[in-house]
Amino acid sequence: MDYSCNFRCVAGCEGDYDIEQVIYRCPKCGELLEVKHDLQALKRRGAAAWIKLFDERSGSSRWPYGSGVWGKKEWVIPHLEDENIVSLHEGGTNLFWAERYGQTLGLNELWIKLCGNSHTGSFKDLGMTVLVSVVKQMIKRGKPIGAIVCASTGDTSAAVAAYAAAAGIRAAVLLPRGKVTTAQLVQPLANGALVCELDTDFDGCMAIVQKLAEEPGVYLANSMNSLRLEGQKTVAIEIVQQFNWEVPDWVIIPGGNLGNVSALGSGFDLLFEMGIINRRPRLCVAQAEAANPLYLAYKRGFDKFEAITATQTEASAIRIGNPVSIRRAIRTLQRYEGVVEQASESELAEASAAADRTGTFTCPHTGVALAALVKLVGRGEIEKNDRVVVISTASGLKFTDFKVRYHEGRIPGVVSAHGNQPVRLNNDYDAVKRAVLQAL
Repeated sequence: MDYSCNFRCVAGCEGDYDIEQVIYRCPKCGELLEVKHDLQALKRRGAAAWIKLFDERSGSSRWPYGSGVWGKKEWVIPHLEDENIVSLHEGGTNLFWAERYGQTLGLNELWIKLCGNSHTGSFKDLGMTVLVSVVKQMIKRGKPIGAIVCASTGDTSAAVAAYAAAAGIRAAVLLPRGKVTTAQLVQPLANGALVCELDTDFDGCMAIVQKLAEEPGVYLANSMNSLRLEGQKTVAIEIVQQFNWEVPDWVIIPGGNLGNVSALGSGFDLLFEMGIINRRPRLCVAQAEAANPLYLAYKRGFDKFEAITATQTEASAIRIGNPVSIRRAIRTLQRYEGVVEQASESELAEASAAADRTGTFTCPHTGVALAALVKLVGRGEIEKNDRVVVISTASGLKFTDFKVRYHEGRIPGVVSAHGNQPVRLNNDYDAVKRAVLQAL
């Protein structure tokens, strides 16, 4: 069937723009763009037929449908030629039933969507496969694009570098010096990207990269480019599919630059429009207290948004005070009866550690979402029998220093209630026996 999509202004200005056009904002009003699909064409295939098709493709070895993103190709970028798809088998991540941790909170159905179980260790792979694939097609059709660039708090740069390397396209990434983990820094270096460390924060990097993207031959890969969100929206579709095409009651999303909340909203919207689900979940965006501009706007009823200067937080990937997707995020939250919650450094660290004691290994950003969950349960907004999904955005292995400092009691203002350190013993059986038996 003849499926198609175009860019369109999120504020409703008239006019469509080709997906392969180098454009990030509406030329009429300056608002961001979004990808709009021909829903009438998509609806000519019924809900049951889409479910059957997507289920058949899940885990397939047939290129490119084994990818969690490209298994939904018609709902992502339908006209993209298969030979131009750059996929590292992203998506298809497990939905972990956090039974023991849920029980400690009085919940029967707590699930954690482990988006960090991906090629570069974060959900950013889902958007980057789409963006880099479109760029590859643009280059093949003669567009003079020499490099893909991004500003990053760590995870975006890793995904850009990996997918650009797989496509044979140059990549340049701008990072705030000293504000990303070693694991995050080494990823783009290893993949051959030009890594520029700037003496600023993410917002400073973002201001520069937006100017840089105006130069000829430079293509912007940050989430203000809505191609990213087309890949990330498949998380919502995948969650519903993993629940046998049933929708959860709540989804809790860590929020920094805020592209992910509008992406998941877009995914749930499409499922609703296609008649696959008959209701929408409630959404919660969780922010670190040190980087909480959306939370502050929410407390004012969204009547006014003011950028802030984000301060030090263990949740470094969401240390953003002036998120580019703020308007999209607010519109999504208003449509979804959404709430915004915040977490202090102590709350996020302790929530992460408590979840780890039940078998997870969460990044600090997931800790922010878990801390928000604790608050929502505590005040009765989330109830015992609600089906709740927490979006885990990255692998905890990228943040081992955070874990080490927590268990050594070296995070300022954090008690480390769940701290655990190795017991140093001589090479002596009796000493080992005593230590083990005393711990029983």
